[in-house]
Amino acid sequence: MTTSDGGAAILGGRQAASTASATGDPLPLSAAAIGPLAQADDATLDRIAKDMFAAIPQTSLPEASSVGATLPDAALPGVAAGALPSADPLPLTPYSLDGALPRLFDEGPPRAALADNSPQYYFLTPPLAVRTTATAPALWRRTFDVGDIRRDFPILQERVHGKRLVWLDNAATTQKPRAVIDRLVYYYEHEYSNVHRAAHTLAARSTDAYEGAREKLQRFIGAPSPSEIVFVRGTTEAINLVAQSWGRKHLSEGDEIVLTTLEHHSNIVPWQFVAEETGAVLRIVPVTDRGEVLLGDYEKLLGPRTRMVAVTHVSNALGTILPVREMIQAAHRWGARVLIDGAQAVSHFPVNVQQLDADFYVLSGHKLFGPTGVGVLYGKKQLLDEMPPWQGGGNMIQRVTFEKSTFADPPARFEAGTATLGPAVGLGAAIDYLERIGMESIAIHERELLAYATEALGRIPGLRLIGTAPDKAGVVSFVTDSVSAEDMGRILDQDGIAVRAGHHCAQPTMDRFGVTATVRPSLALYNTHEEVDVLVRAVRRALQR
Repeated sequence: MTTSDGGAAILGGRQAASTASATGDPLPLSAAAIGPLAQADDATLDRIAKDMFAAIPQTSLPEASSVGATLPDAALPGVAAGALPSADPLPLTPYSLDGALPRLFDEGPPRAALADNSPQYYFLTPPLAVRTTATAPALWRRTFDVGDIRRDFPILQERVHGKRLVWLDNAATTQKPRAVIDRLVYYYEHEYSNVHRAAHTLAARSTDAYEGAREKLQRFIGAPSPSEIVFVRGTTEAINLVAQSWGRKHLSEGDEIVLTTLEHHSNIVPWQFVAEETGAVLRIVPVTDRGEVLLGDYEKLLGPRTRMVAVTHVSNALGTILPVREMIQAAHRWGARVLIDGAQAVSHFPVNVQQLDADFYVLSGHKLFGPTGVGVLYGKKQLLDEMPPWQGGGNMIQRVTFEKSTFADPPARFEAGTATLGPAVGLGAAIDYLERIGMESIAIHERELLAYATEALGRIPGLRLIGTAPDKAGVVSFVTDSVSAEDMGRILDQDGIAVRAGHHCAQPTMDRFGVTATVRPSLALYNTHEEVDVLVRAVRRALQR
């Protein structure tokens, strides 16, 4: 297909992507297509989108008016009801656009609304061109070949109960590519030492590797300086650090901390601790029946006593992408500070903390294809400079006497004791790996895969999707009428399928939707349409027992 502007129509439908993933051939993105699209402005991309969809009949999803509404078995066009085929991927009819590109990245104001009032799921539209940025000069850094990527992950060859492993528990933790494993082995075999102060060669090597990883994280999330990157054990520790250091200094009785219903426990309990200590109060933003946070509801909770807004970028339980840029802007108008929990975001799409204007942004290495035991706190320099130390010990000091101690500048001030050395180096290798692929490429692949999984699971009789927000990333959460979430998790494991079944450390979210647990398949760059088919067939069999 060629557009009227002469640009090639890329990734025109699910079947092409499915065929590519099944055969191992590259997705159909030609060099000729990259050039004009990489330089195209928004108006040109809009015209290309219109031409791409000119011949597609307009369709819409049924209105999800109830909590976690189930998509009827025959409600989606282009797909017949009944049993799934044994091997071939399901056909997917692309959903139409009316002159507007679907939002995927939080990089600008919302585009014009679609003409009709039907639910418009951005992830149920064919992938479109991603606008280039200063940090992403090419549309795709290399052809995205999921078969090639899967070969980079040794554990995906594992067999469980005699079946090939289908890893769909990525929201809990991601698997590690060979590049990360090999980097850790090399570090421990050739570079390992404590860092910073020793004069010997291995100390210099280890320091270079550790501080090099800090610089990679700075670049990956778009921070202005490496000194704004603090290594911690994970997202949980990063939030506790901000709550105890910034919170104890700035919060007092009657001050308000704004959270949403969708928060992970690690972004609730630390704020409860500091609220009990300081007399501050928590205010909670509600969510709709589809799992959305509406800006109007959020803005009603902001006021002159709002001191901190701490919200997730992507819900770990539902996959909802929150409009964090707009939420940050609204909070700043009241003089509040904002912490964004990015643990579930950074593995799915590009994040730039300067574009978001986040005051704090936190993430975990093990959810980003890196090792466990390492995470990152980004904080604006002026905020870190004024924050007192959270923990005391070696490395975070300037001078210690029995009468008084003085403390190092950030980030060392917040890295007391022996640093998380090997895991940080491994996380740096994970960043290298992701940047070679390109986060834009990963986002396009996952968006299309999420559309396929949402449609296929939503057609199963007796299955109810929990969380049907228009903007989602990587998660399809569901319950069934006849099999509990925990039992479904055990049944799927017998087929080699790893999913999470439980409350996902998000009990307030479960309470909101009237359930105690859900089954949560979650996606990553190495998952395929064929794996989704395996999941769907297994769920159908479980419900037919």
